[in-house]
Amino acid sequence: ALNAIRATLDGTLVRENQKLNNLMVLLTIAISGGPFLGLLGTVVGVMITFAAIAATGDVNVAAIAPGIAAALVATVAGLAVAIPSLFGYNYLGSRIKTIGADMHVFVDEYIAKIAETYSR
Repeated sequence: ALNAIRATLDGTLVRENQKLNNLMVLLTIAISGGPFLGLLGTVVGVMITFAAIAATGDVNVAAIAPGIAAALVATVAGLAVAIPSLFGYNYLGSRIKTIGADMHVFVDEYIAKIAETYSR
């Protein structure tokens, strides 16, 4: 009977750990995808700049600045998504490990207490 209780608690522990980890994938996507979206925006901004230069045939700061500014805004936006997501991911990953360890300790102590109480 004690083994059945332990198996049930261990199964519940695994399911709860999975629930905690399931949403971490969203942060992983933001961490890895944010910089790529920023890079895409940067490339598009530079392409627009070169297209404007080619269309006017004139290379001056007034023609180049808007495209470069748009490219830099895209880069900043990508990093603004990725960097906080990375901090959040690391913090939550650490908390999940701590919670998992606490749950294991609880299960072990609970089983020990049941064994002690009913073995008399």
